Amino acid sequence: MKKYTFMQRKEDVVREWHHYDAEGQILGRLAVEIAKKLMGKEKLTFTPHIDGGDYVVVTNVEKIVVTGKKLTDKVYYNHSGFPGGIRARKLGEILAKKPEELLMLAVKRMLPKNKLGRQQLTRLRVFAGAEHSHVAQKPNKVEL
Repeated sequence: MKKYTFMQRKEDVVREWHHYDAEGQILGRLAVEIAKKLMGKEKLTFTPHIDGGDYVVVTNVEKIVVTGKKLTDKVYYNHSGFPGGIRARKLGEILAKKPEELLMLAVKRMLPKNKLGRQQLTRLRVFAGAEHSHVAQKPNKVEL
């Protein structure tokens, strides 16, 4: 009996569309589920070096929930590369101004830190409100 490991090819990738409603969902738990879908980890054909993940649409991000004192205590840092160019923003500020960016940051940090992870992140579509522009793709509604 011949044993072998299955390796998916780029040509054989089949992508689906999934829709998550973030209303009342905890930020980190939702980000984990989204990252799994983007990487294709839940598929039987998962291959680590091939981008075999699906498309994900997330709506109602402005109504996402954060536990504990993270709204006031958690800080996101960016640096411009110039002396004195560090910028610190609290999670509450980001949630008030750009809630889409908050979910994108959470998912981005759960994906691989290489070209493959950047490619997977391009398939994530985040919307602050309940409406989205990907109705024509007929995404599957995912319940958490």
